[in-house]
Amino acid sequence: MFIENTINNNKRKGWIEVICGSMFSGKTEELIRRLKRAKIAKQKVEIFKPSIDNRYDEEAVVSHDENQIHSTPVPASANIPLLINDEEVIGIDEAQFFDMELVGVCNRLANQGIRVIIAGLDMDFEGKPFGPIPQLLATAEFVTKVHAICVKCGQLANHSHRIAKEKSLVMLGETDHYEPLCRDCFQKAINS
Repeated sequence: MFIENTINNNKRKGWIEVICGSMFSGKTEELIRRLKRAKIAKQKVEIFKPSIDNRYDEEAVVSHDENQIHSTPVPASANIPLLINDEEVIGIDEAQFFDMELVGVCNRLANQGIRVIIAGLDMDFEGKPFGPIPQLLATAEFVTKVHAICVKCGQLANHSHRIAKEKSLVMLGETDHYEPLCRDCFQKAINS
């Protein structure tokens, strides 16, 4: 009985952290910062991103300020557990582009003692909850909401306003397609 309790008490405990916000708010930058700190602490780290996100690099996760970390692109969330060996920390960037199975995958990894750090847009260009992020926010132990600065008025921005005419849900782009707006400026933009 004592040996069993000692083994169970020494079991690594996992959890989920979600970093969310609008475009240009520093989500990926914060993800990279946390993952690099885990590496400095000599923890085994693996990073994943959706294979459709090749804006800056085919493999690396790259922030808007060109900070980067090597990652493994995957076509679906079901691929993530297949590529994990004995990692202690898993990073997932652009989580909104993954399928809804990502929620179960992240919870299973956390239940296995892995720290899972997720970054993604919490709302799409129409201001609606985006992909698996709402469910991940509900199950995460830690949530960090970061904000950009509204390009119209200078207030905190929490919306990714699409300035391109494309109406499909997924459209990769930068400042040529999107701008960060506060609530008031976003409402004015979509109602004009």
